This record gives sequence, C-alpha cells and structure tokens, in this order.
Amino acid sequence: MALPSFFTRQTLMYGLLLLGILGSTAWIVQAPEPEHPKVKKLKLPAGFKAEHLYSPSEQKQGSWVAMTFDGKGRLITADQYGYLYRLEIPPLGVPDAKPRVEPLPIQLPDANVPDSVKTKVRMGYAQGLLWAFNSLYVMVNHESDKNFDKGSGLYRLQDTNGDDQFDKITLLKSLKGEGEHGPHSLVLAPDKQSIYVIAGNHTDVPEMNSYRLPKNWQEDNLLPTIKDPRGHAVDRMAPGGWIAHIDSLGSNWELVAAGFRNPFDLAFNEAGELFTYDSDMEWDFGLPWYRPTRICHVTSGAEFGWRTGNGKWLPAYPDNLPPVVNVGQGSPTNLIHGGSARFPEKYRNALFAFDWSFGIIYAVQLKPKGASYEAQLEEFISGPALPLTDGLIGPDGALYFLTGGRRLESDLYRVSYQGAVEEPKAVTASLTSEQQLRRQLEAFHEKAQPQAVDVAWPHLNHSDRFVRYAARLALEHQPVAQWQEKALQESDPQRSLQALLALTRQAPANLKSQVLEALAKIKFERLNEAQQVDWLRVHELVLLRLGTPTAPEKTRLLSILEPLYPARSAVLNRGLSKLLIALESPQAAPKTLALMRQKEEPGSQTLGGIAATSSSDLILRNPQYGLDIAKMLEKIPPAQQTFYAVMLSRQQTGWTSELRSQYFKWFAQAFQYQGGRSYIGFIDKARKMALSQVPKEQFDRYNKLSGEGLIGRSGNELASNYTLQGPGRNWKTSDALAVVDSGLNLRNFDRGKNLYSAILCSRCHTLRGEGGDIGPDLTQLGTRFSNKDILEAIIDPDKTVSDQYASTIFSLKNGKSLVGRLVNEDKTSYTISQNPFAPEQVQKIPKKNVTSTKYSSVSMMLPGLINGLNAEELKDLMAFLKSSGNPQHEVYQPKTAGGNE
Repeated sequence: MALPSFFTRQTLMYGLLLLGILGSTAWIVQAPEPEHPKVKKLKLPAGFKAEHLYSPSEQKQGSWVAMTFDGKGRLITADQYGYLYRLEIPPLGVPDAKPRVEPLPIQLPDANVPDSVKTKVRMGYAQGLLWAFNSLYVMVNHESDKNFDKGSGLYRLQDTNGDDQFDKITLLKSLKGEGEHGPHSLVLAPDKQSIYVIAGNHTDVPEMNSYRLPKNWQEDNLLPTIKDPRGHAVDRMAPGGWIAHIDSLGSNWELVAAGFRNPFDLAFNEAGELFTYDSDMEWDFGLPWYRPTRICHVTSGAEFGWRTGNGKWLPAYPDNLPPVVNVGQGSPTNLIHGGSARFPEKYRNALFAFDWSFGIIYAVQLKPKGASYEAQLEEFISGPALPLTDGLIGPDGALYFLTGGRRLESDLYRVSYQGAVEEPKAVTASLTSEQQLRRQLEAFHEKAQPQAVDVAWPHLNHSDRFVRYAARLALEHQPVAQWQEKALQESDPQRSLQALLALTRQAPANLKSQVLEALAKIKFERLNEAQQVDWLRVHELVLLRLGTPTAPEKTRLLSILEPLYPARSAVLNRGLSKLLIALESPQAAPKTLALMRQKEEPGSQTLGGIAATSSSDLILRNPQYGLDIAKMLEKIPPAQQTFYAVMLSRQQTGWTSELRSQYFKWFAQAFQYQGGRSYIGFIDKARKMALSQVPKEQFDRYNKLSGEGLIGRSGNELASNYTLQGPGRNWKTSDALAVVDSGLNLRNFDRGKNLYSAILCSRCHTLRGEGGDIGPDLTQLGTRFSNKDILEAIIDPDKTVSDQYASTIFSLKNGKSLVGRLVNEDKTSYTISQNPFAPEQVQKIPKKNVTSTKYSSVSMMLPGLINGLNAEELKDLMAFLKSSGNPQHEVYQPKTAGGNE
C-alpha cells in the first residue's frame, strides 16, 4: 500500500502507522508521546485506562455539555452556547489517534433561500441530545435572540434525502425556561418506543396530556416563607423541576414526577427503573432546610419536595419520597447506567453520577430494598479542575465523557477497561415482590379505573414506604366520592393516615372538620415515630389546604398537641412547633425557647440529608467552591435552633419581656456562625419578621439587641470595615499589570489594609506576624517579586503550586481518595488538615489503607479573588502588599522628581 505523503519520517521510524478502517476513514497515528497531562491528573480504578481524545476549546469550538452516538457510531456533541459537532472516533487500541471533527450544518431544502444560507448552522445551544428513531432529538436551552433564533424546546432533526446531512427541523414542543436550571437531557425509554425528558426548576411545566403526579401541587409548608435573600428562584413555585414521558413524535406528553431542584440527567437501570441526580442549593448550607445532592429513584407520580427559599420539605414527609442515597455538596450533571459497558460486572450494574463542581464520577452501586433501592457510593474517577458535563457508554463499551460548561476549558476523554471481561449483553433484572406490587399499583396512576380503590386500599398500610405512596396516589387518581367515606371511617392507623393524606390533598375545604375528627381518633402515643411524623404532616396539610380550624376545633387540637411538646426527637419537635405556633398556642414560645437553650437535639443536623462535616473532603478539591464549605465548618450553625427561631418569628402569644430578650439575643449570636452565602440574609429576614411582631415602642430595643449593628447594608453580609466599591471585572494579568504599572504613589494605606482582609488574604497568609499560616508569609513579598509575579499568583494560583503548600491526594484501597494538606507523618499514618480556615481540625489516615499519594495541581488559593475590585482598589491592595503593611513605605509618599515609586 502506498503511504500518503503527509506521514512524517518520524512516524515511519517508529513503525506506528496503523490504518483503522471505519467506513473509509484512515486513522493517522502520531509517534508515542508522554502521558497527556490531562490524563495524568485523573484517578482511575485499577485496570482502567483513560485517553484524552480532543480539546474543543483549543479549536475555538466552545465548551461541550451534551453528547450522543448516532446510528453509525459517530459522536454528536453540543457547545453550551454554540453549535453541534459530529466526530468520527478512533477505535480502541489505536494509540494517540484523534477524532475527525466537523461542524454539523443543517441544509434546508428551500428554493427561496440562497445557498449561502442553506448551509448555515441552524441548531445549537443544546443541553440534551439523543439519537433515536433515525433522528437527532435536541433539547435547546436558550432564549431566542439575534445570534440563534430558536428558543428553548425539544426539536427533532431528520435527514430526509439520505445524504447524511440533516435537512429537516421539527419543533416538538416549546418550553418556557432557559439557563442552567432550564430544560436539560432526554433518554430513550426501556421499551425503545418512547422518550423521557427532564427539566430544572426554572422551566415551567408545559400543558401535558396526562399527569401521574396530580396537578394540584402547592407550596405546602407552615414554616414562615423566606425566599432566598440573594434573589435566586424567588419566582419559582411548585412543583419545581420535572420529568415527562413522551412519544417519538412529541405529540403526547405525560408528567411522570416533579419536586426536583435542578436534575440534569436521568437513567434507567437494568430493571427498567428510573433514576436522577438532583442538585442542592449550596447557598443554604448550614440552614435547616438545606438538602444535599442526591440520587433519587423516580417512580410513577413521584414528588421530591423542592420548594423555593426555606420551603423545601423534609425527606421524612409522607407526601414526598426520600432519596436512594445522599451524595453531598456538588453540581450534578450527567447520570448514566453502565449496562452496556465493557467493564467488570459490578460497574455494569452501577449508575455513574457526574459532579461538575468537585470533579468526581461516582459509581452508584444499587441494591434492591423492598419496592426501591439502597445504594453505596464509590469514587470511580476524579481529578482536579475536572468540570464534568456529559458522558455515555459508547458502542465499543468504553466510557466517554466531556468536561466544560460555563465557557470553561472543554475536553473529551475515553475510559476503557484493560482486562478480560464478559461481553456486555442485555439483562433484565428480576424485580422484588414489593417492586412488582408497586408497579401494579402505578397502573392506576394513568386514569380513573373502577377497581382501583379496592385494589389499592389494602396496601395503604404496607410496611414499604414506596408501596404506600403508590397506593395513595392510586386513590388520588380516582373520584373522591368513591373513597371519601371509606377514608373517614378507616380504623387501621397507618391506612387511615394515608387515606386522610390523600383526602386532604384532593377533597374540598368543607371536609376539614370531618378530617380533623378522624385524625383525633388516631392515638399518637400508639404510633411509631415515622407514623407520628405522618400524623403531624397531615395536620399541617389540613391547616394549609382546608383552612383555619374553628375556635372549638382549635381548642381541642391544642389540648392534644400541647402535652406532646417537646417530643423525644428533632423531627417530631419540628412538626409540633409548626402546628403549635400556627395555632397560636401560648405554650409555644416558652417551650420552644427552652429547646433553643439546650444542645442540638440528636439527629437534627441530618434531617435534610447528611451531616455538614461529611463535606470536609471536598474543600481542597475545588477551592472556588470548597472554601465556602471551609468557612461553614469552622463554625457550624445550629440547624435545629435556626428552625425554631424562624418558626417563632410568627409567634404572637405567650411572650414575656424576658423571653423576648432571650429570643432576640439569639439572633445576635447566630450572626457569628458561618453558613452558605445566603445564611446571613436568611437569619436577618427572620429577625425582621420577628421584629414586626413586637409592640412599636419596644422595636428599637429589640432591634439593637438582635444585632442590627452587625449587618451590612445589603442585609446579606456582616458589616465590615470596608465594602468593595467596584464595579469589579474579570481581571487578566495583562490588564491588571497595566493598571498597577501606571503608578502606585500616594496610595491609601487604610483602604489597602481593609481590602487585604476583605478578600480573605489575612485568613491564609501571615504579614508582619499576623494572619493565618496556610499559605506563604507575605512580609517580604514586595522585595522578592515583581508586580507581574504577584498578580499572576493572585489571578492564576494554579499556575505554580509550591510543594510546601500543595495539597496531597491520597488514593485508598477502597477506591476512594482523600485530599488534604499533609501536616505530619509517622511510621503508621499520615495526618492531614482539610480545612484552611480550621487547620487544627485534622484526621489520620492509616498508611496500610493508602495505595499512592501525589500532589494536587490545584492551589488552595481561590482564583479571581481580586475580581470584585475596581482599578483604584487594585492599586491600593497592591500597594499594601508591596509595602508589607508599612504605612511609611514609599508607595504612600509623593513621587520624587527623577525618583522611583
């Protein structure tokens, strides 16, 4: 065979010409190179190999966030803010071969359109792609503008003339919503005949043909409403993010589930059960309504309880479902099932969940448990600066994944298993008896059916929560008249609670008295704790959905509730405090304040998911997000006390001067704790709500007592000596250097000193003997480094990370890894610190559990710390650094003639 002239002599010398035939494609193989640095940073399980295939960023092709394989095995990808691309992927075993990449034009056969326009790229801005039914389905996430005329919605692209180019675009459904919480992914259903789509909580639920989750959703929370003080999602009401099931033509839409925050992707396991990976609201970290990212088993009609602001439901509530497993802080993107992977069996049975923020792909090992599952998380792949977006199992059985998003540097990787495995084959897992029963009950979620009540009723007291949920929803889909009296007369406590819950959600308000009478017949003390939670929740929903009790009803209800409070657990006390305060019990204030004076009740920190301290390992994986965790873990807010304080902000009765003083002093103390970015704003809003309840003549006293002087002007930050003036900018080294080099004489010492603290320099660096010791001492900075050196270190701290201050990645035998700063080592263990703001908090790692260690390439220092500064502020900060905090330094003096600054 004659060799093409473009092969280099070096290629021939190494004998590495390999022609991989895929259609008519000849793969051009370069001489072997050292391991790619982007591969070198990855932590992989034993036996797996990663390849870096392509960098769209280097080719100015944007930041890729979605992918699918077409019918010919080619990869189609989407730039988040751009267009579609098609790639021919080199076969496995061809070292260093690169994909062939082409933009994907849409040629519309319109005689009236000039040829120059026909071939224009007409489709993009996609966050979901799916090849199915010989078509490309594209979920556009975009507000139509001059750059791209198509708005958010689901589109179908087809090749009608067989020339391998798409020439037909069909809008299947417009969707109202865009941005990072807009419409997202889509997957083929297990029946291969239909599609499932998913959208975040900023996407309105479109009109559907049918609803497995009844459409009468509400906020359903007696907690006084406080929306996010920073303005996030303040106009987003129930039901939040949602999942729908559609046919291939997009003509029939069925709502499957809702109550998510911002799940990006969804996947079916080998049993055909649906899962998603929902996001948290990291600004709520440390607050009682915070819920971590989590894997959810999405059954028919599922509700997962996301509500705006502080309205998120506890997982324990019976009208929503709990997660299969809580993951922790992060930004979920992709979720896939490993069934078709050419991997060892345990990974073929796993879900792979991608976290964008901290660069981790979790292998989620599912195990059937009753009608649902339980799960174990394994760190499958991780790496610093690895913003994971989408991933798929390819036709070759390898895992392909993308990084990028938010216009970050984007890359395409392939991960394959190097050992011998059985060839993947289609396997349908057997269902547990509870799963089979649940599916039978879910058949009644489609429409009213004569036999539904009789079939579902016996299972309202089933021991499995998912079965009870399915049975209750089966009732709610039937006419209320068929089962109203049955619900009111039911004598079995568990069955009664589920039936009354259904009735409260579906019945008219005139049934309030009868529902309350039925609830009064259920003896609280004879219920287990889960049933007691249900009993309290049904009462809460009666007050919310059926109306305020009459005076006699209120008196009777208080006579039942008041002796129960306080209860033996944090979850019960939350429910009881809600009801007693809503009913204006005079006992609510003194009893609740008594609880606030005690230590946090057992389990109070995990009611929404998992303990905050479980996130400590994430801090140094991505300091941009991790330092928010670090600050909170330095002084964790008391979640249960915060809940009580918010509830009491609406309490009007039972106050004495002493009780009020105790209560408002709590707020001043609460401002000293550290939570997510919205923590201060939420506490201040609750404080102001509480102040609205005090007599006008006492307002000033309690306003001062509650810490009014501690709050900055925005209400979202504590008052400080200096507030950044801005406007800030995304400083580049060249731009910042030009500003600084223009002159640093006669700078403002006090402002520079305040800026040094305001942007957190003093937390980690020592200067003149004061400050933290996490990073280098800055006292001699100005005499040792140039302006350019200093600015580069601030703007791009990852560029050079000294071994002395680098974090270490410890790979463990159990497949996990830990990232921390090594502070001590002996013969048997490593001692590491993971929190720069609390370096005294350490943990030991037995050396026998560690397989390898290496330095992290990610600096502990945040990038872009100066981006909130304007030019004059930047000069003052640099002057302070170069002066080593000396107010007599020449940068604070007039520039002398012929002298230097």
